[in-house]
Amino acid sequence: MTGELTHIVTDHPYFGVFVFTVITFIAFPTTLFLARFLSRKLARLDTEKLKSTIYECGPEVTKQPNTISTQFYMLALLFILFDVEIIFMFPWAVNFRLFHEIGLGWFAFVAMFFFLLLLAIGFVYEWKKGALEWRNIK
Repeated sequence: MTGELTHIVTDHPYFGVFVFTVITFIAFPTTLFLARFLSRKLARLDTEKLKSTIYECGPEVTKQPNTISTQFYMLALLFILFDVEIIFMFPWAVNFRLFHEIGLGWFAFVAMFFFLLLLAIGFVYEWKKGALEWRNIK
C-alpha cells in the first residue's frame, strides 16, 4: 500500500515544483544565516580609522553629510512603475487573440483598461505632487 502511494505521489506532474519549493524554503534562510554569520566574523571593524586618514598627499578628509536628493528615488520608482507596465502589456497583447478565441476578449480588454486607468491615476497623482519637476538643491 505504501509503495503504491509513493508511486502516485512521485508521478504527480507538480511533484518537482513541490520539491524545489521545499528546497528553496530551506536553502534561502540557511544561506542568509551563513552569509550574515561569516560576514560578522570575517569583517574588519577598524575601518573607520583608515577612512579618515590622508591618502597619499591629498587634503585631510572631512566628514560630509549625505546630500543625495530624494528626487532620484522618486524618478527611479516612476521608471520601475512604467517598466513593469510594459512588461505586463507585452504578453497581454501577444495573447489577446487567444483570449478572444476562448471567449475572454472583453474581459481581457476591460482588465487591461482598468490596469492602465490605475497607472494613469498614479501618474497624475505623482505629476500633481511635483515628482516630475526637477529642483536644484544647494
